[in-house]
Amino acid sequence: MSTLFFLLGLPLAGTVALALNGHRRFAPELNIAFSSGTFLAAAALTARVVAAGPLYAMEREFHIDALNVFLVALTAFVALTTAIFSRPYMRVKLEHGRMTPKRLRLYHSMYQLFSFTMLLALTTNNMGFLWVAMEAATLATVLLVSVYRTAASLEAAWKYFILCGVGIAQALFGTVLLYMAAERAGAGADGALLWTHLDAIKTSLDPRIMALAFAFLFVGYGTKVGLVPVHNWLPDAHAEGPTPVSAVLSGLLLNVALYAVLRCKVLTDGALGPGLAGQMMMAFGLLSVVVAAFFLSRQRDVKRMFAYSSIEHMGLATFAFGVGGPIATFAGLLHMTVHSLIKSALFFAVGHAAQHAGTQVMSEIRGLVRVNPTVGWGMMLGALAILGMPPFGVFASEFLILTTTMREQPWATPFLLVALGVAFAAVFKRVQPMVFGETELKPLPHPPALIPVFLHLGLGLMLGLYIPPYLEGWYREAARMVAG
Repeated sequence: MSTLFFLLGLPLAGTVALALNGHRRFAPELNIAFSSGTFLAAAALTARVVAAGPLYAMEREFHIDALNVFLVALTAFVALTTAIFSRPYMRVKLEHGRMTPKRLRLYHSMYQLFSFTMLLALTTNNMGFLWVAMEAATLATVLLVSVYRTAASLEAAWKYFILCGVGIAQALFGTVLLYMAAERAGAGADGALLWTHLDAIKTSLDPRIMALAFAFLFVGYGTKVGLVPVHNWLPDAHAEGPTPVSAVLSGLLLNVALYAVLRCKVLTDGALGPGLAGQMMMAFGLLSVVVAAFFLSRQRDVKRMFAYSSIEHMGLATFAFGVGGPIATFAGLLHMTVHSLIKSALFFAVGHAAQHAGTQVMSEIRGLVRVNPTVGWGMMLGALAILGMPPFGVFASEFLILTTTMREQPWATPFLLVALGVAFAAVFKRVQPMVFGETELKPLPHPPALIPVFLHLGLGLMLGLYIPPYLEGWYREAARMVAG
């Protein structure tokens, strides 16, 4: 209980502290300090769950199990490394006039609020609280995306608010239907929205109501995942918001939204069998992979390109969960992890590169290995990793997904292979001249924060070569919970 209190209390306290002091010189360090404390609390909570099994708190309103505990640790870790990256990044933005003290205060306080909402969504056992947390995350990230106050950033934030607002309204209606199904199954008013209680009675839930509920929940939370055709907010939000926001959007928000879909899928499979939910997830996941892969080749903005890459990879993870079974589900969980690590590292490298070049247009970013070799190699290795080159973890997860698809859903294999091939060619064609092309730019005047880049890439490499036993145990137990 005390560990969970610190996990949720620290970012909430950080929101208040940085709302008062976020404009001061020590604000970046304060942001890092609160993020560090949150990560330590997440590590302690993880160790407790690994040692003692699932735990409950506040009369079962909070529940930590194998499915969400590794996502809690991953969320706290990426939030910490992104806070470290944002310290020098935002300092340069302040010097160049794109940030003001008031905007910095908004950025730092909303960053901590975003961390709080993500952790609340992951740890709550109440499907109603899950919806509230996702709605709060939307409001926090709208303010983060619009923090530059340019016409383009305000337009992107408005599009994000409208599309995700419509999506979250669909999720609310799905949650109401879920409550109705629970009541008809004899659940008491106190436990009708508790996931663990719903999981215990899922075979008694009305299949007709659950089919409709999952459709609304999937569309609602799928909007936050960035699945096609409700993905339009994501490229604009990534391109116009600060780069640290792009990193946490791709590395955290998409994962948490997909986690919400998985919780709903478990209940739907119990009521209807594995057909409807899996078919919907396969269809929209595959559509997202194919559409995003072909849109990659048309991008000129580097952050928009990697935003479409996020759509592709979240579509691939969604497809894997739709295929179902222990191996595909294990691969989907692994893919969520390595994508979060590698994509955030890529955005870190992109942020430094675009900041020095003064533009996000890829044709104007050249010769990164000459400007700063570590930035250049960080982007090159990150691009190869996210494209699925061995021995990085993305290769391992994609290999498992493809081989399972060949056995379980062979009709989808050609679509996946073509889409992955197109994505590889599109991204590699753009990144190669950015890293190795000729340039007249001088070396970076500020030492960039590259520890997060190579720390993430190192972890992504490790997960491609070796998965520690305790992490493998989490994946296997979580896969068993989702796949049944």
